[in-house]
Amino acid sequence: MTEDITRLSAAALSEAIHQRRLSCVAVMEAYLDRIDRLNPEINAIISLRPRADIMEEARACDRELAEGQSRGWMHGFPQAVKDLSEAKGLPCTFGSPIFKDYVSTADSIPVERARAAGAIFIGKTNTPEFGLGSHTTNPVHGPTRNPYDRAKSAGGSSGGAAAALAARLLPVADGSDMMGSLRNPAAFDNVVGFRPSFGRVPSGKGTEFFLGQLGTSGPMGRTVADAALLLATQAGYDRRDPLSLDDADMTLRGPAKTAGLTIAWFGDFGGYLPFEPGVLDVDRKALDVLADIGCQVDEIAPEFDLPKLWDAWLTLRSFAATHGLRALYDQPEKRALFNPQLSFEFAIALSRSAADIHAASVVRTSWYKYMCSLFDRYDFIIMPAAQVFPFDVTLPWPGEIAGRTMDTYHRWMEVVIGPTLAGLPVAAMPAGFGVNGLPNGVQLVGPPRGDRATLEFALAYEQAAGIETGNAFD
Repeated sequence: MTEDITRLSAAALSEAIHQRRLSCVAVMEAYLDRIDRLNPEINAIISLRPRADIMEEARACDRELAEGQSRGWMHGFPQAVKDLSEAKGLPCTFGSPIFKDYVSTADSIPVERARAAGAIFIGKTNTPEFGLGSHTTNPVHGPTRNPYDRAKSAGGSSGGAAAALAARLLPVADGSDMMGSLRNPAAFDNVVGFRPSFGRVPSGKGTEFFLGQLGTSGPMGRTVADAALLLATQAGYDRRDPLSLDDADMTLRGPAKTAGLTIAWFGDFGGYLPFEPGVLDVDRKALDVLADIGCQVDEIAPEFDLPKLWDAWLTLRSFAATHGLRALYDQPEKRALFNPQLSFEFAIALSRSAADIHAASVVRTSWYKYMCSLFDRYDFIIMPAAQVFPFDVTLPWPGEIAGRTMDTYHRWMEVVIGPTLAGLPVAAMPAGFGVNGLPNGVQLVGPPRGDRATLEFALAYEQAAGIETGNAFD
């Protein structure tokens, strides 16, 4: 029975709870039992609350249903929050020794909305220190291991969330994404990640930054429909985030009609990006699926100065990654605890002027206009979600790809920066497994603010491909 419960999609689980076919207590016991058994192997969920406290909340949810009251579609769901987001009463370490004893006093906006929808927060999901780098490891909680091969990385920065989904430790998971943090772990762990349009999901507490620039919260799931349900909960205007988008209907209308759709495939970006052997072979399986359902797929090389785009990225990312941490940097004893990634970002940020930031923003605008011009010709753009397969969990990051040296800690993830800089919606979808038995995936990139259409396109692909997720330990 435990296995049957954790195999249910989030949508089916919600239906079973509300039809009283499953109690919230039974659901919580099933998930906690599985966490107890499997989480020690992968370290996806951290700061797990005492079982007795969690079960009392589950019993309260059952009492409410017996009285005809439901908090929302997540009523009684076990939920663990990415350890970069704040959930009242739970630790929030940001993966840093500086915050190892910090406990949140309020919810971030997406967490607040999930709580209102009925989620029971059982703990947190692991993340890299300050979310920097697509490899989930930190000195506070250690590494998260890939459920498909425990010697490999789960990706990041939403690596704990993705690994928890792959191992069926959670029905659905939240994450965030600046440089592929919802997309790389989806590829590494064979699940679905969705980076929403810029502004679709309000940022954090809504007080950190008027213009957040690059990062956004978003959903992960074992199916597109599950990710869409969580997105609908997270999304919508909140005046605490002045640039959040107005409410829009995120309800899926069904799979997109794919016959005649035109698709641009970036591949290796005209030879600009290196890929580990076998990655593009896996990705092309996705292209075959799209061709089989009537899409016209053209391989194109972006007609843009890509090195210039990378330089703009370095400037804008360093600005975004360090904006709230300057007070820590100015304290030598705290600065001594920074990892190399954060030290790198400060080195870049402190060497850039306002004129440099403006120049980078001009490049970003040109890139956005170029992407819009592509959407005049194509319905969607497809590109790889990662340039490597899951790598050795003991490595800090891949130092080279196909013989090409990576000159920064994040250069190996350059493939994801384009959609971020353009603020576009992206569904990261499984593409299959390599001959090494490891998963990888693709990014399905939609037009500006086309979140629902992108999810419906992803749904059509998912159904045609017959994707199975959450089977890492099967």
